[in-house]
Amino acid sequence: MNSKKNAFYAQSGGVTAVINASACGVIETAAKSKKINKVLCGENGILGALNENLIDTSKESKTTIAKLKNTPGGAFGSCRFKLQDPVKQKKEYERLFEVFAAHDINYFFYNGGGDSQDTTYKVSEMAKKLKFPLQCIGIPKTVDNDLPFTDCSPGFGSVAKYVATSTLEAGLDVKSMAATSTKVFILEVMGRHAGWIAAASCLASSNSEDPPHIILLPEVPFEKNKFLTQVKQTVRKNGFCVVVASEGTQMKNGKFLADSGLTDAFGHKQLGGVAPVLSGMISKLGLKNHWAVADYLQRSARHIASKTDLDQAYAVGEFAVKLATSGKTAVMPIIKRISDAPYKWKIDTVSLKKVANVEKTVPKKFISKNGFKITSAGRKYLSPLIQGEAQTNFNLGIPDVAFLKKDLLKKKLKKFN
Repeated sequence: MNSKKNAFYAQSGGVTAVINASACGVIETAAKSKKINKVLCGENGILGALNENLIDTSKESKTTIAKLKNTPGGAFGSCRFKLQDPVKQKKEYERLFEVFAAHDINYFFYNGGGDSQDTTYKVSEMAKKLKFPLQCIGIPKTVDNDLPFTDCSPGFGSVAKYVATSTLEAGLDVKSMAATSTKVFILEVMGRHAGWIAAASCLASSNSEDPPHIILLPEVPFEKNKFLTQVKQTVRKNGFCVVVASEGTQMKNGKFLADSGLTDAFGHKQLGGVAPVLSGMISKLGLKNHWAVADYLQRSARHIASKTDLDQAYAVGEFAVKLATSGKTAVMPIIKRISDAPYKWKIDTVSLKKVANVEKTVPKKFISKNGFKITSAGRKYLSPLIQGEAQTNFNLGIPDVAFLKKDLLKKKLKKFN
């Protein structure tokens, strides 16, 4: 009888340019383990477990698995789905453990942000209650960089590199046309309550007159008159102005400038559209302006990923397996900074109980007094995270990415409603 047990891995929430590197870290490390038989991936996140749609990664070639490091998006499918409160509704949890038992799963790896770590913690608590042998490890991932305890979140360094590069390049474009055309350019980036992505755009500048001239963060209440005065002064001084705005830019009363009125599966307000709102304000000043929304482009740009970010994403996946097979549960690997220059880091751990539903925002010491710039302390923190160019292999001029067979295991249970 095979003493090795299977592992379940799933991706959750918004994906990143390097989340598949974490998957690669899990699968390749598990293949070397004496305790893990197969890694079974949930098709479309935790829904894959509930629906018993389990992808057998042992059917994929080693070459394809290695190529995951070069592939953006969520290779196994992700989801925004929140498990119900286990105290009020046990049905979903009972189903999970029914599936785990049917497929000999004793290891649970959930790759996601704050809500996902909350899920991993709840699953670990339920395993304890049911006396089910399940090692639950959360694997950090979020472009928002808002997970606590970890120096940075895998996925952030690459989106930061993309946004800083785009700010530099678009800034040069606007500067060259400003004498007779566009005077103001607005780039809208992700970030609901934490402005880390917008803050990273500061890395595009080498002196105070370089773009971005104005950075709007959720941490700084938006004041319309103050903002428009800054835009006018910047155009007067430099001839043009580049604004980078977090989608979560909000007023003093906490109302988002771009509240769509809708909410997602986790109960978060759906945002998007702060750039056209700002554009409307600027147009009334008589200044020609253009705007762009980075949206999915910023989080899927593997071709310009940070090597630091890629290395860290793989490392947390690798370490997660080592934690689980050594008997640890209800923990998450984190990145611990050892030094700034040269940038050195190592992998440590934190209890999932501490991580769940806690958001890390941009600290005051990283924000200038007028609220529109990032301080030298902020740049010192951000700069190492975008360093290094992650190798991208090309085929006929297009990135060469992994295409999986996604062979599903034969179902053993009745359909779950």
